[in-house]
Amino acid sequence: MSAPARATYHHGNLREALVEAGLELTRAGGPSALVLRDVTRRVGVSPNAAYRHFADRDALLAAVAAAIQEGMVARMQSARGGRRAPPDPVRALRAVGLGYVDFALAEPGWFETAFGMSSALPGGPAPQDVDALPPADRLPAPLARLVEALDGLVEAGLLSPRRRRGAEWPCWSAVHGYALLALGGPLRGQPPRVLRREAERTVDAIIAGLLA
Repeated sequence: MSAPARATYHHGNLREALVEAGLELTRAGGPSALVLRDVTRRVGVSPNAAYRHFADRDALLAAVAAAIQEGMVARMQSARGGRRAPPDPVRALRAVGLGYVDFALAEPGWFETAFGMSSALPGGPAPQDVDALPPADRLPAPLARLVEALDGLVEAGLLSPRRRRGAEWPCWSAVHGYALLALGGPLRGQPPRVLRREAERTVDAIIAGLLA
């Protein structure tokens, strides 16, 4: 996933151009860089023009975050070995975790934009029952891929339905926490090979715990 050199506006394509400009700004500056006036200036329209497609800055932020999350899913697919990789439920779950960390370390501005603010996470308010997730099309794309990978373990007979319940949260917490430690915590500045090694240990440990 890459941001364009400069977003340009063509008739009938303003919404996409605004999102692309938002991607360009947040890649380097994170969510604080998403200023509506700056976005519209890059596209070459007045700030009022943005309100034809987005109710406010938060609505644009959510659209930018969703685009970033789709890019993270592509990184997860790459970690798995591509679309033609043979189906392997454990490998699929491992790719979700490592793809999440790889993306966070490669694109810290986008990572903060997509996962650092609750307003950036689509899907509406959290359910009262944390195990009762909304349908996949209402989940952030990386979470939907995690759900799919965990369900694949159940279908393969590797994970019982009882242990599957709520497993999204320890899995996501492990990789998200690791990403934060690597980006701004005590692991910051470690060589890439060390960060990758520890990321693999983190992901493998959470999978081993699930399957124990």
